[in-house]
Amino acid sequence: MIYLRLILESFRFATQALRANLLRTILSLLGVTIGIFAIISVFTIVDSLERSIRNSMNFLGSNVIYVAKFPWTFGSGQYPWWKYFKRPNADLREYRLLQRRLENATGVAIFGERGGATVKYRNNSVSNVSLQGISYEYNQVSEVPVVDGRYFTLQDINTGRNVAIVGAEIASNLFPRSSALGKTVKIKGLNFTIIGVMERQGENMMGLPTNDKNVYMPFGAFNKLYAIGKNGLEPTIAVKGRDTDIGLQELEFELRGAMRTIRGLKPRDDDNFALNRPEMITEQVTILFDAIHLAGWVIGGFSILVGGFGIANIMFVSVKERTNIIGIQKSLGAKNYFILFQFLFESIFLSLIGGGIGILLVLLLTFIPQDSMEILLSLGNITLGLGVSVVIGVLSGIIPAVLASNLDPVIAIRSK
Repeated sequence: MIYLRLILESFRFATQALRANLLRTILSLLGVTIGIFAIISVFTIVDSLERSIRNSMNFLGSNVIYVAKFPWTFGSGQYPWWKYFKRPNADLREYRLLQRRLENATGVAIFGERGGATVKYRNNSVSNVSLQGISYEYNQVSEVPVVDGRYFTLQDINTGRNVAIVGAEIASNLFPRSSALGKTVKIKGLNFTIIGVMERQGENMMGLPTNDKNVYMPFGAFNKLYAIGKNGLEPTIAVKGRDTDIGLQELEFELRGAMRTIRGLKPRDDDNFALNRPEMITEQVTILFDAIHLAGWVIGGFSILVGGFGIANIMFVSVKERTNIIGIQKSLGAKNYFILFQFLFESIFLSLIGGGIGILLVLLLTFIPQDSMEILLSLGNITLGLGVSVVIGVLSGIIPAVLASNLDPVIAIRSK
């Protein structure tokens, strides 16, 4: 009961301080408001940006290891560039052998990609299209969100039929008033029949590829357009692991051993292939955002420091103005801790008001419409802002509260 009384009295005194010296209090709380706004807004934008970037990379799939000629990241050490160019390309033979040998894989696929293509239908055309030749199991390692039509059949893949699944932007541009299904388009002089249209994904923050301007076709049909393994076109083998394989350690160990056996590498020979994971890119993104988080703390920290001094000033003035009341309370039996908590809670309430306004401003920021990124204020960031406000309130009010609790009641009553 006594704690409830303390809280209510502290809230009443804080309200009185706001009303009695409104301008002074607002100016003092402005530092906390700006500081919390700076920190939480940076964290909110960074979290939204990071979430958008990670969503943009969903096309890489999850629990997938990519066998390729070049690594996606080179690490901190240096590696002679010519060794990478001497490496052999992944091919269909290796893909089929991995299909038969890997026990920890739930799907193995091979695909090749070439950008900058043009898809034509009569007098209409769409340029800068990404063409991908895929094997039948590709939808097991990466999402192919077909919303109209169907995915490839095993016969489509094995015979290398000239059929295609196109992105939503290609379908809407070439066939604005009719369905794209069953239509025949021309790609590099060859006719392809559209059997499926993918879901529209829209733009992303990093300009990473989406399915909107993608064309998927059987790997054999893709080979008719481009000489796979030549002219810089290097296929990639994608291997999806099991959900129970934490960190894909078992799959990576088995995959490395299988590739070394297939390519006849001796025990002391270096790998002549790269095992790439999407996490290799996300780790670099995480490092970048950690630095931005630190910058947010530094920027907001100075404002919060100024706001903390402002609240401390309010509390010193409050103690001075209420010295007589403190003496009366102590003469009536109020304990030192009662007086201390009274002023400490008042300082916390004042800090929470400033922090709450800062969080409210961030919340208003989230209502600004964004095309490529949705800004969301998470519960974690709200809790962080309120937590920082409480800490600032405690640090700003502890000294005035201690001074108030240690006042001599006789001297305090005589003060004016």
